[in-house]
Amino acid sequence: MRKLTMENVDMTDEAGTRHLIDPELLPGLEMLPAFQFSVERLAAIRQGLSGSFPRTADAPIAPVEKVINGPGGALDVFWYDPSPGTRDRPALLHIHGGGMVVGSARQMQHGPSTLAASLGIPVASVEYRLAPEIPFPGPQEDCYAAVAWLAGAGLELGVDPGRIGVVGESAGGGLAAAVAQMARDRAGPALAAQILVYPMLDYRVGGETDPWRNRYTGEFVWTRENNQFGWQSLRADYHPEDARKGWFSPSLADDLACLPPAWIGVGDLDLLFDEDLDYARRLVAAGVPVELHAYPGAFHGLNLLGGAQVAKDFNRNMLSGTARLLGLGTRADTA
Repeated sequence: MRKLTMENVDMTDEAGTRHLIDPELLPGLEMLPAFQFSVERLAAIRQGLSGSFPRTADAPIAPVEKVINGPGGALDVFWYDPSPGTRDRPALLHIHGGGMVVGSARQMQHGPSTLAASLGIPVASVEYRLAPEIPFPGPQEDCYAAVAWLAGAGLELGVDPGRIGVVGESAGGGLAAAVAQMARDRAGPALAAQILVYPMLDYRVGGETDPWRNRYTGEFVWTRENNQFGWQSLRADYHPEDARKGWFSPSLADDLACLPPAWIGVGDLDLLFDEDLDYARRLVAAGVPVELHAYPGAFHGLNLLGGAQVAKDFNRNMLSGTARLLGLGTRADTA
């Protein structure tokens, strides 16, 4: 019997949260990867995950691979364009998830391709470098370079630089929030939206300084132990005390004013639930418009289980919220 050791948490596998899961999500729970990160296992986990993503052939729009200048040299960006040659369109920069330590834009094509097809706008997906090989601020700088390229190449790409948003899931959501702060702090691209899909925002969650210690979150898919491994890999020897601390862990930012409007969605059994709701509250208090959705009985990655009604609701709300923030109006395929 495994027992969580975090102080003030008393939850075992037998008396856990499985009974709280939406019944329609239970069959899909076994489909989502379950593993325990460690330095020794990381290479094998990456190799194992590389064959678990939907085939590129299943993506509704095939990408064009572009190479841009990044802080570490050449940086790959995958460009999904549903209507090449069209002008003055909104666009999204997509940042994939993976706990800061796994995942690949090259392999994870189905998500950004589906976004582009569903919304009818181009989506760029960036192959940012992973921790622990490249710790903070490397991944953040890669993502910022991609959004700066997207804004700067607007005429060539047929993109309206005033209607660019950032979107990401989990670690990608955290990096999207970080890019929004970087763009504000550097007077960079004026982003129109940040679409934060159960974003990974607070490096303290799951550790000794966790502000919430919610006993009902984090039992499934994305655990406290994995969350801490991801953050520690990203942090390396960085001390989050300087002006960049919000770029590292967006929840640490002292000031959230003047950030782009946000859409945030998360399940109430997700480890990241409390930090996401707190970030939404702080955005509102800073005068930033927020559309927030919390889904009962849902764990991390719920939107990947498309057969469940709660997953359909999540994806519909995310698409319609994105469409509104980017000025697309109401689309039949987002309803």
